[in-house]
Amino acid sequence: MTKDLNNRDIRKTASPEPAWKKWLGMAIRYVLPVALTVLLVVYMFKKVNFSEMLDLIKHGVDYWWILLAMGISVFSHVFRAARWRLQLSALGIKPPFMALCCSIFGCYALNLVFPRLGEVWRCTYVASSQKASFTSVLGSMIGDRLADTLMVLLLLLLCLIVAAPALEAFLTRYPVGQGIVDLLSQVWFWATIVAGVLACVLLLRIFRDSKIVGKIKEMALSLWKGFSVVARMKGRWKFLFYTLCIWGCYYFQLYVAFYAFDFTRALCHGEGMAFGLTPCLVAFVLSSISMAIPSNGGLGPWNLAIMFGLAVYGVSDAEGTAFSMLQWSGQTVMLIILGIYTMAYISMNRKGKGSLAKETVKDAEKADSL
Repeated sequence: MTKDLNNRDIRKTASPEPAWKKWLGMAIRYVLPVALTVLLVVYMFKKVNFSEMLDLIKHGVDYWWILLAMGISVFSHVFRAARWRLQLSALGIKPPFMALCCSIFGCYALNLVFPRLGEVWRCTYVASSQKASFTSVLGSMIGDRLADTLMVLLLLLLCLIVAAPALEAFLTRYPVGQGIVDLLSQVWFWATIVAGVLACVLLLRIFRDSKIVGKIKEMALSLWKGFSVVARMKGRWKFLFYTLCIWGCYYFQLYVAFYAFDFTRALCHGEGMAFGLTPCLVAFVLSSISMAIPSNGGLGPWNLAIMFGLAVYGVSDAEGTAFSMLQWSGQTVMLIILGIYTMAYISMNRKGKGSLAKETVKDAEKADSL
């Protein structure tokens, strides 16, 4: 009885979240990505000759290769839906495969306008249509994101190995780059990193009862559970296969676009370029890492990453911008088409679309608190 009274007192005295915190969270979630997109696009176009870039797009492109890249991108979404179906099946949730495909299509289309909200929407859509727990569906994405993060790290390692000579030659052209190369060749630098890691482990053990360490442990445990679920679940080899298919599609949709321009096609026939596979890998890895920066559909960070990756192999800023803008535009058009298809699919198979929008907003707040 006393415990119940205490709980009631706690609920009464607990103050609601301050309005400024709510507004700050909304600004970070919605305004910051738009601001970053605008700033980076302005910076990108300041670096290039705009008329030269437009001339390249108008007269120097074989658009059939861009269309092929757009087609390959659709398969990446289908493979992602197939992989997610494995995770949902392990939880006893078995939505129709087309519904899962549309959830992926709609997710990426929505991210063009509201970055990161697409993931919440797809979980809300599947949870509401299958009468499943939103938290369970959201939790299934942990393995999804972990697999993608691991793939990026592996591709980065591969890139540093196969493209090391080109990267070093590019960096040493600039004083800052030369400094980075020199730093990475110093034994004391790596010894400092090892010592820093050991110091962090020691601090975690000393302050293991603190709240901050507790949160770090919870995060690490969550990641470990995500890996363990994938490792133990039925169909884990299919999960690995679909992961390779997803990232294979991502890579080859960029690679085939190399044949759309003369300057990137030349990289496919250059000596030591491995038919253009190595330059494409550098641009692909950098662009994949750039997607961690919140922006509308990757506009800005993705384009600059592609420009930098191509610059390593002598492609000018104007040429790199033309390539990145055309490739980004093609993928964006495809996402808009898929988004329209998703809206049509939902309207034919579900009533009360307005309630789904409200649920998505509520679930976005819930996802932030998890």
